[in-house]
Amino acid sequence: MEKFQTLHSAAVPLPFENIDTDQIIPARFLKATTREGFGENLFRDWRCNADGTPKLDFVLNDPRYAGRILLAGKNFGCGSSREHAAWALYDAGFRVVISSYFADIFRGNALNTGLLPLQVTDAGLSQLFAWVEADADTQFVVNLPEQTLHVPAHNATIGFEIDPYKKECLINGYDDIDYLVSQKPAIEAYESNRTWTW
Repeated sequence: MEKFQTLHSAAVPLPFENIDTDQIIPARFLKATTREGFGENLFRDWRCNADGTPKLDFVLNDPRYAGRILLAGKNFGCGSSREHAAWALYDAGFRVVISSYFADIFRGNALNTGLLPLQVTDAGLSQLFAWVEADADTQFVVNLPEQTLHVPAHNATIGFEIDPYKKECLINGYDDIDYLVSQKPAIEAYESNRTWTW
C-alpha cells in the first residue's frame, strides 16, 4: 500500500446520505480478481447515462471539482460488504473520504485498502460542505500522525479518531501481512527466550 502521512488536497463534494456500496460500484462490474480497474466505474450509474456518455450535472464530471478527498454525506458505504467499493475509490485516486458516519464493514475495507475514512460530527460535515460550496478550491490538510483535519483558509482544525493499529499500518504502507513481517525481530526474540514447548 501507499504510505499515508499528510495529504494536502481540495475535496469533491457529494452531499447525499446513505450512499451504499452498489451506488459506489454497481454489482455488474465486480468481475475482476485484482484491485485495479474499478475506478473507471466508480459511481457509474450516477456518473454516466445508459449509453456511457457522462452526466454533466454529476460532481465527478464537473471541472470545478478535483482532489484526492471525497466529502460525502452521512452513512457512507452502507449496504453490501463488497470491498470493491473501497477499491474503486482508491483506484479513482481518492485517499480520504470524509463523512459524519461510515458503515462498519466499509470502514474496515477502506482501511485495509489504504483509504482513510475520516469521521467528523454532523455539524462539522455541514460546515465543510458550506466552505467547499462557497469555494471549490478550498484546501484541506489531513495529518494522520497528529489525527487532524485542517482547513487553512478558515484557520479551522478538527481532530479525528482512528484505530492505533490501522493508523500504524497506513503510515507505514502496511497490509496485515506486512505488519507481521515488520514484527519478525520481536517474534524471533520471543521465540528464542520462551522456556516452554508444545
